[in-house]
Amino acid sequence: MKKMLLPLLVLGATLGFAFRPAAIDPLPIGAVMPKADVKLTAIYGSDGTLADARKENGLLVIFSCNTCPYVIKNQSRNNEAAAFAESKGIGVIILNSNEAQREGADSPKEMKKYAAAQQYKWTYAIDKNAEIADAFGATRTPEVYLFDKNNKLVYHGAIDDNPSDAAAVTRNHLKEAINDLTSGREVTVKTSKSVGCSIKRAK
Repeated sequence: MKKMLLPLLVLGATLGFAFRPAAIDPLPIGAVMPKADVKLTAIYGSDGTLADARKENGLLVIFSCNTCPYVIKNQSRNNEAAAFAESKGIGVIILNSNEAQREGADSPKEMKKYAAAQQYKWTYAIDKNAEIADAFGATRTPEVYLFDKNNKLVYHGAIDDNPSDAAAVTRNHLKEAINDLTSGREVTVKTSKSVGCSIKRAK
């Protein structure tokens, strides 16, 4: 067993993947947004904090990147969700926490190119040392966190119920959560499972 484990660890180190000794607990529903005042460097959009990005009805935080096949495949859905949030008075910020790939495919230069190609209309910022991802318990790209106007988490998870096939979606979790939130109702489905690539944290 030890002989098998060593090559895997060496391979992981070579590829730049981080190994964490323990699972990261997700931020619980109802929790107040952590790290709201941490200054973030925007590669596309404006520098600022999560608090700065919040609008009158709350904030949508999307953990994303340039490279994950799920992000790339579902980018139109991600953009539609972000645009819908903004139309409902909810601020949007997209965070790239892939610190292990910061010198390569998720570098600031590549982030800027990707955001321009996708015609982002919102801030795309570096989550340095995955500080925000760690505080939120984020592990995937894409993964979304929706906060109300009081900075309380009301929804966490996936954009919809079928990231593999847009034609087979039966429920748009995020859109429904936004509709509930902005209509003054309790969010019906508060959590769902994010499907995507792991966030590549630095060692």
